[in-house]
Amino acid sequence: MRDQSQAIQHRPKRSGVIAQKLGMTRVFTDAGQHIPVTVLQLEGCQVIAHRSEDSNGYVALQLGLGTAKVKNVSKAERGHFAIANVEPKRKVVEFRVDTSSLLPIGAEITADHFVVGQFVDVTGTSTGKGFAGGMKRWNFGGLRATHGVSVSHRSIGSTGGRQDPGKTFKNKKMPGHMGVDRITTLNLKVVQLDVSRGLVLVEGAVPGVKGGWIYLRDAIKKPLHKDLPLPGKFRMNNDNLASELVANEQEA
Repeated sequence: MRDQSQAIQHRPKRSGVIAQKLGMTRVFTDAGQHIPVTVLQLEGCQVIAHRSEDSNGYVALQLGLGTAKVKNVSKAERGHFAIANVEPKRKVVEFRVDTSSLLPIGAEITADHFVVGQFVDVTGTSTGKGFAGGMKRWNFGGLRATHGVSVSHRSIGSTGGRQDPGKTFKNKKMPGHMGVDRITTLNLKVVQLDVSRGLVLVEGAVPGVKGGWIYLRDAIKKPLHKDLPLPGKFRMNNDNLASELVANEQEA
């Protein structure tokens, strides 16, 4: 157990990716086992900029996904994308990485950045439910169906005492806005990859609606898979340049 925790602490920190949730389906193993999976698409996930210790105080990669209309992009943002020589992106996110895990600007991260069998952490924004009562929002039991209770069967009941404490405490679970929260689901297994279409199939449910933005990264509570590419898998406009960059990274 101690060896596993040491391996997690001293492992290289690779970049995550931005993906779009396409929905859920299922796959069958050779043994006939049924596995529910969520399909994530990361086609067009490109490196836009680097963040360095000298200039910014931390090391990170800035990634973008999706194509934005030029009229919806500010002049400053257009210049930022022009420097990276990439199309304007709809979603831009930063991922903290090690200096050795920096990928070249303009690189498009492919689905085989991950490998089948590895564990990943998935972050998304949960589905909005609007204003919800205590039973739906907090799983309250509600009041009795009879014996003096009328009309208010789904109410939450008392929220505080009269004389002592004489108030309702802060953070009391009550009816209110539900959903649209940032949620991270840990340790989901990668079941299948489709590199040509940029698809990653992960086991189980992923927070968010269809078409929502999802952030995918290596699981922080699991050791890295032995076949994981370092610093990552990507392609450039020039395939020869990409292969040379990968070779240089491995030699270093």
